Amino acid sequence: MNDVSLTRQLLLVEDDDLLAEQTARALSRHGAQVHVAHDREQALQLIAQLTAQDIPLDGAILDQNLGNDNGLDLIEPIRQHFPLCRVILLTGYGSIAAAVAATHRGAHNYLTKPAGANDILQALDADPASQTLPLPDSPPSLQRLEWEHIQRTLDAHGGNISRAADALGIHRRTLQRRLKKRPSASDYLRDSQRENPQETHTTTQPDNTPGKPTSRG
Repeated sequence: MNDVSLTRQLLLVEDDDLLAEQTARALSRHGAQVHVAHDREQALQLIAQLTAQDIPLDGAILDQNLGNDNGLDLIEPIRQHFPLCRVILLTGYGSIAAAVAATHRGAHNYLTKPAGANDILQALDADPASQTLPLPDSPPSLQRLEWEHIQRTLDAHGGNISRAADALGIHRRTLQRRLKKRPSASDYLRDSQRENPQETHTTTQPDNTPGKPTSRG
């Protein structure tokens, strides 16, 4: 007989069926019991069922973009029913705006997709003050400026791409194409290095060990 109290109970909300299945299977291999929902309505039903069965929810992994729904909107009902539940927001829209919106609504941590089982579990166990992706305070490039502006507009319209596109004055398909070109983690790191050149352009001292040739180049 399995003791539910000894098994980590996780809620995974992901609208991509295949990705949800793969992620749930990977988390299960780490000993977690994963309850999967594909949209907001299914998630709310699962939350109600778990509450009725007195099953404590230890963690929730929410995809931000759930078709016409926004994973951010699930944070409040989850925290209402399970105050100790740690919420992780998964998003393909990696940005400062998304991270700020998630943490302000009560998310424990924030990850950009794709995120593996180890990444998710580490984020659930991490100190809330730490971020898995170092984000600079101010975007130094035009690409980053545009990206952050798009994210703020998306958040202002509840993640609805059509309304955000209207607000930006561009076609919905144009916005979708731009969202697919999100900056990668290496882009953030490169921009961060541009902002703090003293951290990357370290001076290499020559090795003056006697008898050892000095390389020149």
